[in-house]
Amino acid sequence: MRKTVQQLKPYQPEEPLADLKKRLNLAKLVRLSANENPYGTSVHVNELFKTWSLNSDNRYPDGQATKLRQAVSEFLSVAPNQLVFGCGLDEVISLINRTFLMENDAVLLSTPTFSEYQLNAQIEGAISIDVPVKDDGHIDFDGLIDAITPATKLVWLCNPNNPTGTYESVALIEQFMQQVPANILVVVDEAYIDYVTGVENSSALQLQKQFSNLVVLRTFSKAYGLANLRVGFGVFPLQLAQRMQAVRLPYNLNDVSQQAALVALQDQAFIQRTVAKTVSERRKWEAFLTNQKIPFFKSQTNFIFINLQQAKQVSKYLLQNGYLVRDGLRPDWLRITIGESADNLAVQNLLVKWINSAR
Repeated sequence: MRKTVQQLKPYQPEEPLADLKKRLNLAKLVRLSANENPYGTSVHVNELFKTWSLNSDNRYPDGQATKLRQAVSEFLSVAPNQLVFGCGLDEVISLINRTFLMENDAVLLSTPTFSEYQLNAQIEGAISIDVPVKDDGHIDFDGLIDAITPATKLVWLCNPNNPTGTYESVALIEQFMQQVPANILVVVDEAYIDYVTGVENSSALQLQKQFSNLVVLRTFSKAYGLANLRVGFGVFPLQLAQRMQAVRLPYNLNDVSQQAALVALQDQAFIQRTVAKTVSERRKWEAFLTNQKIPFFKSQTNFIFINLQQAKQVSKYLLQNGYLVRDGLRPDWLRITIGESADNLAVQNLLVKWINSAR
């Protein structure tokens, strides 16, 4: 076994909600720990499932995801052959590391951030260099530039960032790219870009015309509500996309996933409603936290990152009362998915009770 694999600490997925609920003997359990869409998915996706035929399940799916590829190409105004699809962004992240990293290459991370960047780098024997975010949760671009060495091969920018929720402007990313050597690949993970509001042209996709070392990632797991169907993709410069396709598994997306993503993409009205409701609840969270004097980072996502003493104990307290949130991403911080209005209010009331009892 490879030494890098022997030293791995595996990613800890969420315990199935029904199993956790039964194990803890809870009458109600709401998961606000995985940044899922509490409003489900498009009704048209549900209709698709009702009419789906199983007659072709003995046949391999379209290995090129042709219809979905064309639809995404038109929606994002990119060339179809720039797109590399994966079984969720997890697979695309893995493919990038497998394709471009060799042992002892250096990878730059703005931390805290999505843990799978580091996990996949470690599998390839690369070295992860952490550059902490600034006090306001935003990326320290100057710190990343200072950390670049001849060994640097890859830079990850999660934007908006998970778990801080903070968003970096396209102008800042452009300034950063101008300082990054052209032989270093920069990957901007835009899994939560749909939740960004108050910003025109919020995606770094527009920068690909200037920079041939820029990759942008997207997913159907968040705003589109297809987390269970595992559809993610990367928009690559053409020459890199061809290399990625050679590494990708040939039939990685099944027909159900492809069709569901296609139908979901066509229902932008659902995305608009989802984002509007999420933003409304996000503002309520900000007002609550400000009123309670609980520090938090300004979020442009469907979750909020808050600073609480004894965060692990608070997490256990919320779980005992039927709400699962995420701790352990940073000492004394909790990441809470923005759920439906009644659940958000219930969690806020529980936090007030905890704070008052600790005084």
